[in-house]
Amino acid sequence: MNIKIADLEFEPFISGEAIQARIKEIAAELNADYADKTPIFVGVLNGCFMFMADLVRHMNIPCEVAFTRLSSYHGGVTSSRKISHDLELLVDIANRHIIIAEDIVDTGNTLDYLVDKLKERNPASITVCALLLKPDAIEYSIEELTHVAFQIPNEFVVGYGLDYMELGRNLEGIYRRVV
Repeated sequence: MNIKIADLEFEPFISGEAIQARIKEIAAELNADYADKTPIFVGVLNGCFMFMADLVRHMNIPCEVAFTRLSSYHGGVTSSRKISHDLELLVDIANRHIIIAEDIVDTGNTLDYLVDKLKERNPASITVCALLLKPDAIEYSIEELTHVAFQIPNEFVVGYGLDYMELGRNLEGIYRRVV
């Protein structure tokens, strides 16, 4: 069933059940990869909050959680390419293993910016887990992007933390814009 958010119409795209199944698979991979470590999950607000909460919920190793806020969308349906960084990461990450939880990677501009900023603080390693990746939109090679739940076409999506004009984050599944 299609839904309307603000002035746009969206159709179902990825079910909540499919999202949960894929998150469990990624968590199992991370549990194995970091079995003898205590990583810090760094969530990129606001969009990551549902993905990161569900991912961490399936971790069976010790881990910490921290957040930063970056944005390049600013309420629209396309990236403005201007990154606003309005919540600095306050935890010391030197010599620590970092797992970035990102809701969506399209051009990769924001993620490239964040990875570079974190590298300046000398972590032991950085890995990126993304709920969604738009391979046709990517403009940056990000070697740290090693765990992706779903690759999707270059379409505008909402739900499961992703928004349009700050609405739609609460949806269980992911919906794509009807054009």
